[in-house]
Amino acid sequence: MSYRWWTQAMVDALLAEDAPYGDLTTESLGLAGREARLSMAVRGDTTLCGVELARELFIAAGAKADLLAASGARVPKGDTFLIAEGAAGPIFRAWKVAQTLVEYLSGIATLTADIVAAARAVSPEVAVVTTRKTLPGAKAQMIAAIRSGGAFPHRLGLSETLLLFPEHAAFLVDPAEGIALLRRQAPEKKVVVEVKTPEEAEAVLPARPDVLQCEKMTPDDIRQVVAFTVERSPGTKVAAAGGVNLSNAAAYAAAGAHVLVTSAPYWAKPADVKVVIGPA
Repeated sequence: MSYRWWTQAMVDALLAEDAPYGDLTTESLGLAGREARLSMAVRGDTTLCGVELARELFIAAGAKADLLAASGARVPKGDTFLIAEGAAGPIFRAWKVAQTLVEYLSGIATLTADIVAAARAVSPEVAVVTTRKTLPGAKAQMIAAIRSGGAFPHRLGLSETLLLFPEHAAFLVDPAEGIALLRRQAPEKKVVVEVKTPEEAEAVLPARPDVLQCEKMTPDDIRQVVAFTVERSPGTKVAAAGGVNLSNAAAYAAAGAHVLVTSAPYWAKPADVKVVIGPA
């Protein structure tokens, strides 16, 4: 992943949140000026994310830091990915913030990569995208993590995509009316319509939505929707959404879904990062 998704203000805020008035323990022990060395390694096979920001945290705190692997890299158990050196004060100040950040984001990236691999093992062209159910206030971090794992965001927010939910349709005479209005108001956008049964999908298909987002349907349901969509509206894509995870991604891909929409990576177990700190 090549883009810079953090800001200096974010770096400063993360450090200030953990040590707003200094490091009481390190300073009380008189260790702040001692030379120290820190290393970070993974305790299991891991797709990394956040390591560049971790490096920036050490640098902003006043240490030197080098990366041995970048975000998006799959590193095997035991591999060291970051080394920081300098005065112990900066090392201790950035240590836990950097470690925890990498653990959370790499957990998301690892599960994302596993879901992508499982789906594409049976359908190489399937797209894996994630919902906008990011932790409020942490969108940049969580989107960076799914990008590191090989997925893309389905929706970044309400302002840039058109998705007609049943809750919208409840205010309309006919969902087709909503599709037509969306096309008139935002003709450059794709129109996505959420449906909850194959029958709902079939009913809305004459309006030619760009995407049928099939909510909580089974793989067999998806197979059925794909079959009649290919026949009656070949330009419409079928997306499986709601409950898509590592255990069933391959089944949804095999059923013919063009897109897998998932929130599962956002609740991934954090990666396990080993940190060693000692005198330089």
